[in-house]
Amino acid sequence: MHPEPFPEPSVVQARLAARNPGLDTSAMPVVALLKRAIGQLDRALEPVYEGAELTAPELDLLIPMRDLGRPVIARRLAEHRHMSRAGISKALAKLEKRGFVERAPSPADRRASLVWVTDAGKAALDALFPKQVAVESTLLAGLGEDRERVLEALSILDEVFERATRT
Repeated sequence: MHPEPFPEPSVVQARLAARNPGLDTSAMPVVALLKRAIGQLDRALEPVYEGAELTAPELDLLIPMRDLGRPVIARRLAEHRHMSRAGISKALAKLEKRGFVERAPSPADRRASLVWVTDAGKAALDALFPKQVAVESTLLAGLGEDRERVLEALSILDEVFERATRT
């Protein structure tokens, strides 16, 4: 006997709308597809991060810092990554404790801290990032001619989110 399948997102959407008249459920199909795609990407990347020195979010944090090539104010990094100051501070403290970043007070503003990637952080990035990109390239190879349309749609979505979350 096979277990009963979970309802399709459209069924969940219809049921929620029926239980909550007046609720705009139009975002649900978009969000469901995003979550599904992100889940598949995360699952495909799991072997890359198994036993790695960095987690995927840590790698995503270190990449722009390294490519900037100079110390950056932690607050600016938080803005770039769409993270709270508390979240970025916590993430940087973990990375600093393991020797992947260093922090120092900013000479221009003692309330701000400058952060940069250490040689150990660069080595960890060099060991991991190419593996991640290889997996991502394999996953997306099937897009073919649709690649530009997908990039355009995702860019539109990013712009819509950006406008909606501006404070």
